[in-house]
Amino acid sequence: MDPDAPPEPHAPPEPEARAGGGPPSGSPPPAEGPPPESPRPAEGPPPPGRRRGAGALRAAVEGILPAERFADQRNILGNTGQNVLGLAVGALATFAAQVLMTNALGPERFGVVTVATQFAFIAAAATRFGMDVANVRLVAILVGKGAAGRARGLVARAGAIAGAVSVAFAAVAFLGSGALAERFSALPREADPAFRAAALAVPLAALAFTYMGATRGLKIMRYTLYAQWTAQPVGWIVLALAGWPIARTAGVTTLAYAASWALALGVAWWGWEREARGLGGRHEGTGIPEERTGALLRFGALRAPATLFSQLIFWADFYVLSRLASERGLAGAADVGVYGAALRAAQSLFLFLTSVSLTFSPFVADLHHRGERERLDALYKAVTRWTLAATIPVLLVLAVLPGPVLRIFGGGFARGEAALRILIVGAIVPVCVGTVGFILIMAGRTGWDLLVYLGGLAIDVGIALALARPERLGIAGAAVAQACTLSASAVARLLLVRRFLGIWPFDRHFLRLAPPAAAGAAAMLALDALVPDARWALDLLVAGGLGAAAYAAALVAVGLKPGERRAALALARSVLGRAARA
Repeated sequence: MDPDAPPEPHAPPEPEARAGGGPPSGSPPPAEGPPPESPRPAEGPPPPGRRRGAGALRAAVEGILPAERFADQRNILGNTGQNVLGLAVGALATFAAQVLMTNALGPERFGVVTVATQFAFIAAAATRFGMDVANVRLVAILVGKGAAGRARGLVARAGAIAGAVSVAFAAVAFLGSGALAERFSALPREADPAFRAAALAVPLAALAFTYMGATRGLKIMRYTLYAQWTAQPVGWIVLALAGWPIARTAGVTTLAYAASWALALGVAWWGWEREARGLGGRHEGTGIPEERTGALLRFGALRAPATLFSQLIFWADFYVLSRLASERGLAGAADVGVYGAALRAAQSLFLFLTSVSLTFSPFVADLHHRGERERLDALYKAVTRWTLAATIPVLLVLAVLPGPVLRIFGGGFARGEAALRILIVGAIVPVCVGTVGFILIMAGRTGWDLLVYLGGLAIDVGIALALARPERLGIAGAAVAQACTLSASAVARLLLVRRFLGIWPFDRHFLRLAPPAAAGAAAMLALDALVPDARWALDLLVAGGLGAAAYAAALVAVGLKPGERRAALALARSVLGRAARA
């Protein structure tokens, strides 16, 4: 996501994505010469102070990473940094909403809200029918072909498909809200209006994601930040506060959730229309077969179930554990709660991988369609190594300090240490192989991606049924199931990417990350031994913070390639000099 403000010092992107035709900046033009650029809408000059600061920083970035050589890397780094910021904003807003609603509604009604809103979110993921991913992929391809003007028609067709499927489902869910309330809630009278409100949210969320996919296809991430990670969670809080004086119920709270997705849809649609104005009149070429309605429907028929499984695969072992532990009363419920906390902690390893996936996807679609395999391979190697380098400090904290991490959730959660350590062994494998799932989808291999999800779900459920029983391994068995699922799925996708695209993420430069990781782990272990167990918050702050600092110092010293080290140090000096002059 690229806010309109100048790039942050840690994220030196190319000035925002090219909305017009032609290859991405930094790529060699075709023999007949590059297609003309589409003009961007005039935004007016920035204030003088902002102009001077932005110009100085952009000049520094240009001197270190010239656009003609590093345009793709600058774009990916900048958008990824801002994606991480957006995810952090969204996570904080969502956490604030949960705390506020828990206190306002109480555990019973908040449980109804959770079930209803999760139902809406998962239903929206399925009923947008893969049109968000289709927009990311096909808009990027059309822009790369110099036929950017055709993207408007593509996005209109994708929106119509997502709208038709999601509205039809929402109508059925609205009429069947009573049955849903009886099936999924112990408070059916409270849940009935909540499910009706959730049904209203389904098409709004589905269409919002569809338009966000279109702007991501233009390699512009800021509208996802504005819509999904700012407008929706903040809007939910504001609208709920406005509705509670009328009725402090699960139905009103879920209706506020639906209205927040209407707000997000408005922002996402506005973002697409704003960027698409520069595409008008550019209808070069005959387009591509995949942009036709029939092809979109075939793509969605595979992508919709894959999207469902992508949600289930992270939680199937959790639901198996919940079912197996249900006969143990409060003790079983406590096990489920501890494992849920361990799962959420382990999933923090995917923060940077998720951000990179959103940014890297349109580059994959564009470069693969134009047959630039060597360039795609080089970018894949660099992006995967950067992602792993950024994730290692999180991995070290979870591996060395699992107890203090879990105590954030409460004192009784620390007994999930073993499960958390098992989970991170499996979770780090997808980080090591990179954005293989998105690469398969962007290369048009959605069917294979669906098969991997089916196999992964079978592994997860099968191992969990065998090992997560209370008389066997319990929560550790569920963790083994999740770790095996994540590892096997990642390796399968990696091999498919190697087979179909001929690219590979690993090279000798990956070994440079081992000494910094060892330095960070040694520092954390030493500091952890000095802090008493009772001071767990101090332990987490001191051992985690100083261990991460030791890792960062070693990364700069020996973990980066020489060119990367020079660029990082030069940029740091430029930023510090600018700050000192200010």
